[in-house]
Amino acid sequence: MKILITGASGFIGSFLVEKSLELGFETYAGIRASSSKKYLNDERIKFIDFNYSDKEKLIAQLNEFKRQNGAWDYIIHNAGVTKCDKKSDFDRVNFVFTKNFVECICRTDMLPKIFVYMSSLSAWGAGDEKTLQPIKLSAPPQPNTAYGKSKIKSENFIASVPDFPYLFVRPTGVYGAREKDYLAFIKSVKNGIVPSIGLKPQYLTFIYVKDLAKAIFLMIQKGITRKAYFVSDGNVYTSAEYADIVKKLLGKKFAIKICVPIFILKIICFSLDTVCGWFGKSPTLNRDKYNILKARNWKCETQPLFDDINFVADYDLTRGISETIKTEFPEKY
Repeated sequence: MKILITGASGFIGSFLVEKSLELGFETYAGIRASSSKKYLNDERIKFIDFNYSDKEKLIAQLNEFKRQNGAWDYIIHNAGVTKCDKKSDFDRVNFVFTKNFVECICRTDMLPKIFVYMSSLSAWGAGDEKTLQPIKLSAPPQPNTAYGKSKIKSENFIASVPDFPYLFVRPTGVYGAREKDYLAFIKSVKNGIVPSIGLKPQYLTFIYVKDLAKAIFLMIQKGITRKAYFVSDGNVYTSAEYADIVKKLLGKKFAIKICVPIFILKIICFSLDTVCGWFGKSPTLNRDKYNILKARNWKCETQPLFDDINFVADYDLTRGISETIKTEFPEKY
């Protein structure tokens, strides 16, 4: 069975490739020619570089591949951006390039059995902070970031294509070795500083990257199409519990907690976004990041996922963070 995994050189993509090879798929990794192959060194991997911006060239690439190899049985479209200097690039890369790819697949008669689109919980936005109820799959999406808006825009387009065999995967916070944002928090705690936002607890959900890959391939093996799932390990953690787990696993008995009030965070994010914007750059702390960090409720409905594919996460947060630390800081072990 042939599978194409786009965005294969990235954090999630590289683990998807590893899982695909483990399961015996003939694996094609879609990456840019300039992308690193640091985590893609298995000799069984076959590489391809698509021109998503030019539909005629993309059609020519797909037709040539089809002539030589036939169509892919499955496609996991993981290519996209989570950070951009220009907010318009979220729409260009995450939506326009995805739209081009889907249209060209249809025009070349290369529909796979399942087209997995890697979306995000951000496409729905955070949950209600008064009721603290999990975000429901049936709830209307309310994304409040450029990234989330580009993801739901892509979902809506794909779903509009008649009889297209889509499967939308919307993971919550994905963590593990090779990821940078959660690792930055771990490094901060390792250095004796525990940053926190606001006085109210945040309710967080996570999925370890290997469990995310496991869930996606279970969906593929079940043959599920034209459905969508939120993906988490099924647990809810407060921000304080998350920090305590990291501290314990790092062996940090004492660490300075620095609590940044919400209004201070807003000033910092908006100021940096404005100043950096003058130079065509987007800082790590920007308006979109503010909307994410200030949110109190990231609970999400996962029972449909557990019911449909009998998914059970192998990693809770403690085990996942432990493996991440052992991989990123081997000198501790």
